[in-house]
Amino acid sequence: MEQALERRQLIRSPLADVFAFFKDPYNLQAITPRWLRFEVRGATDGTVRAGTRIEYSLRWLGLPMHWESVIAEYEDNVLFTDEMIRGPYRRWRHTHLFRPAPGGVEMIDRVRYELPLGFLGSIAHALVVRRQLDRIFDYRSRRVAQLFD
Repeated sequence: MEQALERRQLIRSPLADVFAFFKDPYNLQAITPRWLRFEVRGATDGTVRAGTRIEYSLRWLGLPMHWESVIAEYEDNVLFTDEMIRGPYRRWRHTHLFRPAPGGVEMIDRVRYELPLGFLGSIAHALVVRRQLDRIFDYRSRRVAQLFD
């Protein structure tokens, strides 16, 4: 079953600076919890644009995982969407949207995802996965605030 997660954050910095930070795939490491042991393994470009492929490795619940994404949509200083090609989810589509706002930029994360294994995946989502995603995005929000505000 498809799940959704949406987060909004006001970042008190110029739009161009915020977007430049997020379109560099290597900056993901700076805003991802250390306990995930997240590492960008490679990107076809040094920056994000439509068609860019990015490979990551991480550990979740102690298990090593490989993740590969492609940038499916890109509009400079507005949005980009990464879609998982290979990884732990059946589907993962994450749109990063940036809007001018009073005092800075409103960053909106919209994630649509589906776990594998049908009913068992739904149970795993209810028991563990959603809470872990909330922890990851909570951490990310705090780190972004530290870096920009």
